[in-house]
Amino acid sequence: MKSPQWLEWIKVLLIALVLATFIRVFLFTSYEVQGESMMPNVYDGERFIVNKFGYGWKEPERFDLIVFHATEDDDYIKRVIGLPGDIVYYFDDVLYINNEPVREPFLQKDIEEYAWGNYTTDFAIPEPIPAGHVFVMGDNRPNSLDSRRLGPISNEQIVGKVDLRFWPLKEAGLVR
Repeated sequence: MKSPQWLEWIKVLLIALVLATFIRVFLFTSYEVQGESMMPNVYDGERFIVNKFGYGWKEPERFDLIVFHATEDDDYIKRVIGLPGDIVYYFDDVLYINNEPVREPFLQKDIEEYAWGNYTTDFAIPEPIPAGHVFVMGDNRPNSLDSRRLGPISNEQIVGKVDLRFWPLKEAGLVR
């Protein structure tokens, strides 16, 4: 005996709903940027797809864009600067990791054009980044609440890696 067509549609819709929920909860989520802490590379109101499962198999890499739980209510998007064991400091607009200068090509133009002194205020993290943590910073260094004030971010706080910009449409594409 064949089941009625409406029952078949309900089954299909339920399977689609379960599948969509699984993907949203365990694999990918969307994130809308709020604020200016990642300008000029990421702007307020832009939307991204965040890969929630990638860090289950590998660790964050330097310069990855990540979303993490900053508080119970707020998630932030920032760039990974320091990895476990790294000593991080900034001097005269140069990032040093383990006493070696590291180029940040995504900031070069802003550093050169910044007219009010150093784009990134000098600082030093006296201890190595602990295991299971990363040090993050916003690209808008003069105006970013990041690990300089929040401290290292635990891997458990990380929601995922930002992989794809989907809004605005003219900027849509993979994020590097």
